[in-house]
Amino acid sequence: MSAFARLRRALHDGLAFQLMLALVVLCGITLGAVPAYAKKVHKITRTPVVVTPSGQLQGVINGHIAEYLGIPYAAPPVGNLRWMPPQPYGGWQGVLDASAFGSECTQPGGVGTENCLFLNIYVPKKKSGGKKHRKTPVMFWIHGGGLTAGAGSDYNPAPLVERGVIVVTINYRLGYLGFIAQSALDSEGHEAGNYGLQDQQFAMQWVHDNIAAFGGDPGNVTIFGESAGGHSVYCQLASPTAAGLFEKAIAESGSYVIFDSFLDPIVPLSTAETTGSSFVPSGASIADSVGCTDQTAACLRAVSNTELINVEPGSIYALVDGTLLTETPEQAFAAGTFNQVPVIAGTNHDEWRAFVAEEYDFAGNPILTVNEYDNATIALWTSLLAPMVETIYPYSAYPSGGIALGASGTDGVFACGARTADQLLAQFTTTYAYEFNDENAPPPQSDIPGLTFPLGAYHGAEIQYLFDSDFYYLLNASQQHLAAAMVRYWTAFAATGNPNGASNPKWAPYDPTSDQFQSFIPPTPKVESTFNTDHQCDSFWNQI
Repeated sequence: MSAFARLRRALHDGLAFQLMLALVVLCGITLGAVPAYAKKVHKITRTPVVVTPSGQLQGVINGHIAEYLGIPYAAPPVGNLRWMPPQPYGGWQGVLDASAFGSECTQPGGVGTENCLFLNIYVPKKKSGGKKHRKTPVMFWIHGGGLTAGAGSDYNPAPLVERGVIVVTINYRLGYLGFIAQSALDSEGHEAGNYGLQDQQFAMQWVHDNIAAFGGDPGNVTIFGESAGGHSVYCQLASPTAAGLFEKAIAESGSYVIFDSFLDPIVPLSTAETTGSSFVPSGASIADSVGCTDQTAACLRAVSNTELINVEPGSIYALVDGTLLTETPEQAFAAGTFNQVPVIAGTNHDEWRAFVAEEYDFAGNPILTVNEYDNATIALWTSLLAPMVETIYPYSAYPSGGIALGASGTDGVFACGARTADQLLAQFTTTYAYEFNDENAPPPQSDIPGLTFPLGAYHGAEIQYLFDSDFYYLLNASQQHLAAAMVRYWTAFAATGNPNGASNPKWAPYDPTSDQFQSFIPPTPKVESTFNTDHQCDSFWNQI
């Protein structure tokens, strides 16, 4: 397996959902935050008809929330529109039935279709269609999944909505259908490369133009996302073409490898066409792999989406295309050439443990010996870096090989890059830094057959503290207290640009001098001053 191949594969997901799916199989647990989740909810009462600039539509009432599901925000990107910028849907005739989700975008596992550019709107019921009411803050959720998987329908934002915000969840093109640099496509004279990010911006513009009809404030939109969604948030902050489309941003665990100086996942379009990066193959080799050795756009548009998915890596990355991204997020943040809005950004204390579990324990090969740990470290960090990594993270210093590998992966892939981003952003805009630190976040180790170590505060663990899922019943009273505090922080920030309120401990803006983070630990968040030393940032990772 080539250098960083395991890293590329491991970053496939928004792993919380993969882990939950594994638990469904292993334990027979019925879980909420999976694609089938919300489709099983029975909705009976219809909302009043809402009249928007795009047309009339009618949703459903689910408890105290009005849901408008499966709204098309762009024309289906099929046929000649494959690998073209998103185009207007053109409105619809009559009253659109917005009671069911639209198709997910094409992704591994035979899921989804290319006709997938839909969004969902969740409105506090008293605000539904509410021109009579004060405008409501809007939160715009960008799902994770390595830019190759996931959908807006995977998430039920009820806890946030019940705090008085409107939440919009979206689909956007994924995999090579959403992110590709190939010479024939790029020479067609249109904005190229980042089609999925273009979709996100098109959906933001749709919200700007239409959300007032739902009682929302088009001038008060907060974009937020986790994993690849957090990666997208960082890219939208850096994007000149996103200027004015949002007023605040929250990036959850989106820092992976894009702020590490020793890695190069985000490259210019011209490089990606012919050379690629150590993370994603070149567009020329992608075309060859699906039989388009003539490198023509016509051949590529005739390839089935299944064939494209079959040759995709587990995760892919944005591109410096010269229009949507004129430089990498790190370069934009360092120079101040980004959309300078208030930001919340953070990571989880044990991000990488879930990837270790998936790669080793769930595959029946737990890391139980020094030799196995050596091999796993080389597989993650290459033979060049592995000896240095093992000096800082020796097998003997940890209770298990899984925890040891999880520590270096967390620090080198997520934590230290996120801190670098915080330091850069804080020079120009108000930035609130956090670390999610619930070491006992559900599910318990005992509920997962084959797992040889606790997952701790794993990648995606915080989602169940912000969104509704059947995992919520596993939160004890202390964890529910933390979840309520996090929801208050997120929604206060969406309303005002400041997460603070009377019911929560004070969260000060990040200052690189004091280097303090807000630690989300049950039951009550507190200030953390040891992030740098805990994650070996300045002592090791920032020296590579």
